[in-house]
Amino acid sequence: MTNHQPWYHGNITRSRAEDLLSNTARDGNFLIRDSESIQGAYALCVLHQNCVHTYRILPNEDKKLSVQASEGVPIRFFSLLPELVEAYHSPNMGLVTHLQYAVQREEEVEEEQEHNDLPPQLPPRSSKDCDSKNSEHNCKSLSDFYQSRLQHMDLSTIAEEHQMAIQEYFRTSICLDAEQVQCGNSNLSGLKKLTMEICKNLNSEISRVLPALEVFHRTFDHQLSPEIKHFPKHMFDYSGQSISYRLEQLTKLLYSIEDKAKSSVCESVGYDGGQRKSVIPLVTYEVKQESLGISTKILLKVDVESGKLYFKKSKDGPEDKYFVQNKILQLVKSQKMHTKLTVVVETEKEKVLRKEFVFDDTKKREGFCQLLQLMKNKHSVKPEPDMITVFVGTWNMGNAGPPHNIKSWFQCKGQGKTQDDTAAHIPHDLYVIGTQEDPLGDREWTDHVKGALRSITNISFKQVAIHTLWNIRIVVLAKPEHENRISHVFSDSVKTGIANTLGNKGAVGVSFMFNGTSFCFVNCHLTSGSEKKLRRNQNFINILRILNLGDKKLNPFDITHRFTHLFWFGDLNYRVELPFTEAENIVTKIKQQQYQELLSKDQLTVERNDEKVFLHFDEEEITFAPTYRFERDSREKYAYTKAKTTGTKYNLPSWCDRVLRKSHPLVHVFCRAYGCTNDIATSDHSPVFASFEVGVASQFVSKQDPDSETQGAIQIMNCVAMLLTKSKTKFFIEFHSSCLEQRKTISEGENTDHSNGFVRVWFGNQVELTPIISDPEYLLDQHILICVKSTDCDESYGEGCIALRAAQSCYTEFHITLTHHGEKTGTLTGGIQLRTSEGKLTEKLYDFVKVERDDPATSKSKGVDHSKFSVIQTHDVSNPSYMELSLKHGKVTDRGWSYRKSQLNLPLIGPGGKKEAKRSGYDTGGHSPTGKAAAMSENSSEMFDNPLYGSMGKSHGLAKGQDLQHKDHLTVPVSFKASEGDVDRPPVPTPRNRSFTSSENKHQPPTNVKLQTSTHKKPVTASCHDGGPSAQSRPPIPAKSETMAPKARDHRDGSELQGKPRLPARLDQHKDDIPGATNMNHPVK
Repeated sequence: MTNHQPWYHGNITRSRAEDLLSNTARDGNFLIRDSESIQGAYALCVLHQNCVHTYRILPNEDKKLSVQASEGVPIRFFSLLPELVEAYHSPNMGLVTHLQYAVQREEEVEEEQEHNDLPPQLPPRSSKDCDSKNSEHNCKSLSDFYQSRLQHMDLSTIAEEHQMAIQEYFRTSICLDAEQVQCGNSNLSGLKKLTMEICKNLNSEISRVLPALEVFHRTFDHQLSPEIKHFPKHMFDYSGQSISYRLEQLTKLLYSIEDKAKSSVCESVGYDGGQRKSVIPLVTYEVKQESLGISTKILLKVDVESGKLYFKKSKDGPEDKYFVQNKILQLVKSQKMHTKLTVVVETEKEKVLRKEFVFDDTKKREGFCQLLQLMKNKHSVKPEPDMITVFVGTWNMGNAGPPHNIKSWFQCKGQGKTQDDTAAHIPHDLYVIGTQEDPLGDREWTDHVKGALRSITNISFKQVAIHTLWNIRIVVLAKPEHENRISHVFSDSVKTGIANTLGNKGAVGVSFMFNGTSFCFVNCHLTSGSEKKLRRNQNFINILRILNLGDKKLNPFDITHRFTHLFWFGDLNYRVELPFTEAENIVTKIKQQQYQELLSKDQLTVERNDEKVFLHFDEEEITFAPTYRFERDSREKYAYTKAKTTGTKYNLPSWCDRVLRKSHPLVHVFCRAYGCTNDIATSDHSPVFASFEVGVASQFVSKQDPDSETQGAIQIMNCVAMLLTKSKTKFFIEFHSSCLEQRKTISEGENTDHSNGFVRVWFGNQVELTPIISDPEYLLDQHILICVKSTDCDESYGEGCIALRAAQSCYTEFHITLTHHGEKTGTLTGGIQLRTSEGKLTEKLYDFVKVERDDPATSKSKGVDHSKFSVIQTHDVSNPSYMELSLKHGKVTDRGWSYRKSQLNLPLIGPGGKKEAKRSGYDTGGHSPTGKAAAMSENSSEMFDNPLYGSMGKSHGLAKGQDLQHKDHLTVPVSFKASEGDVDRPPVPTPRNRSFTSSENKHQPPTNVKLQTSTHKKPVTASCHDGGPSAQSRPPIPAKSETMAPKARDHRDGSELQGKPRLPARLDQHKDDIPGATNMNHPVK
């Protein structure tokens, strides 16, 4: 009854309900939708004076419904929603106004059937709605759907009686089965009758075959004694068992026989069945090295297994010298010259050498870096990894079996951004494979994939999870050594096919924890058809809302916020939106590899730029040809026309198969490869691959004494929210994190403005969060999830995420975009301070490779005394390996967050409670938290450092065994500035310490802050670090000269919505004017 009421809108979003009411603009308009916060509850939305008022409708234990209206009004209970609505048409019922005009429900346009598809692997399930009219509609849809598909099948090889039986089942019996299921009877008598009729001969054949297989199977059992065994007759009594059960037993028996036979044979010959450790062969690179202006060839030989890097002058000659992996300090990539690499090594005499090499191409350089990273990781003394590699693959198989050889897919070979052959045998830690229109069974497909990986890596990968929805499948495999690091595995699926009840379209997902880092992978197959991009957008939103994965305590958050790393891939079916008459021109441009013009018409790219779908997701640049629609068994010709009874249908070549990702702020994610194969041609789609290196956190156990450890704290203050809503309600904030024992809330905020569709909410109270562990090694890897909720319905009006690493050294201002169910709903600004216990941060594996901006005066490859070298001066945020910044265009992608260190000199609180000297938020004198120099040279050159840590200024190294210290100096912050002679030129980033920004650049008026020059500043008290300079050896900060880069304006805060509230001007007020800005900072030692 409820589903057919015009005022009931089902599970539409809160924002959509507000839009529908606002468009009518009449007081008393109302609708009812499902509650987003309580399962089985409803939300009554009423429009009054251009504001939407929301009331919860809650069921009690007897399933009676009541409205949470104004206090003092007697509560009334109703059995059905129509009764409740009828009663509240009367005035004085506790609502802001009585119900008058129902807002009509939007009719959803159903997806058309795809007649070209083969039948799905699994039978559809009926809708759970027991309403008779709806049931009749669903049954008719099922019958029509399968009858139309049956018409496109080749039935010439099927016996006539079997043809008639199948046709009769889809005509009548399938509807009877569906009706029985809706009434609670799941026997499917019609299906059983059909299978028994078709398989009557098979049944007798199974009875004849099974006993022989049972005897053969038991022969391999180790527990069986050598003497003759006789089996009781009841063992082979299969009477009463269904044909499907007996086939399942037969299949399991055959698989078991195969496994046991393999095991016995391999054991007899001493072969361990592929369980041997992966051995990476020696790899030699021919590079060029310049010395005194003369270029000479040299050979670099990487021995991963022994952990050594050899330098040779000739291929057949002896090795000149080698360096053990722990003596290789840094790899520094040149930004200007993409084939150039500097290897920083330490000699036995404690000198540092900078050796510069030029590779044949960029892929060779990347392969060399990957091998050295693998070597460092293989010989690391760390008990747990801090970086892993993840392979993500997607392939629409076109209902055809795969070829025998699919190794190129897993080796990232083909078109696009591909890996070098020297890195092809390096195994990934995780393999996540998504398929669509997959005709194979779970076991058959996983065995095929495992066999391909074993032939490449000599490793038998462990299956983490597998989940299938009809022909959509996801498989997750992991290295055997990671088996105990993976936990909390969940899987789920969502149907988005016809009426959202058929699984021919939809998504499957898997989530899990890898030590302390959460992962989620979603493989989807969205609606097809060039004209159906809006339907695809809705598919994405439905999957986002319904897919149930991850920590159930994070109910207010969808999967875009629940996980540290989210990878979304599959046949998204977005097309190149050009006229069909342009088909030949499109093919010509593809042959000429002119992809950019076509990508500008790519529907997914356009929709993402308009923020209609995949908000704040990232995708690596596409440099490969469209992956659909090819002629089968060929990759040379696109089949863009299809003859149908209604006329010719066009499928223009398009990038249907994609891989996107979204991660928490300030975590390490780097895409190594993104492309498609060009040698797998059984389908009309080409397989797509993507390879990532991903930072992970360990399951942390503090090494400090709990009794002596300083209690850490996270203080969040001065929060101002701008919410895109017309709701008349109050709001509060919830904080969630795995580093907190329980969630925490900020009390109700003050609504200070209600115009232009935005509500400005000021949360004056500060909140202090107590982490479960205060060690900085743990705490700086954590994130705080924020949810702005309404007080009336406890529903979310926007979610966001803050990285604690942003507040590592001092008070930090944050600006985050709030989203809800994939839509932008507002912004939240505020400040955060962090206090941690004393602790030393260890170097991460992903810090091993950095990117350097070339300096014309770069020092050559010669020894530098260890007591005289200086750390290369660095930038904080511009390392593309971490922030994914575009080196070609200098463009910063809007990811919905930005951070800025305050210029206020807040005092720090030491362990004893005494105030330490003031520290500037712009800490140019800081040292890497790893305690190691990033790279060393006589002439300091600019280098892109890891933005996850503090900036690295100049320091001087000391001989081993000496204590290293550094001082912090208060300096004038250097900001961004466009060239005065070229106004339209994009701003060039110059050193701006500890400023994290991931939003579009916009000009900002200069502040009125008066800062003294650095020469008048007094140094603060030095704090001890391993690897920093001493107070005596630190050089003075150089004064500004005419040759320095021009000062600049600030272009950072650009992700704000129209009407974004301005925070109080913190930068030109005294620190005591900040409400709640207590002294929280503590130096990390």
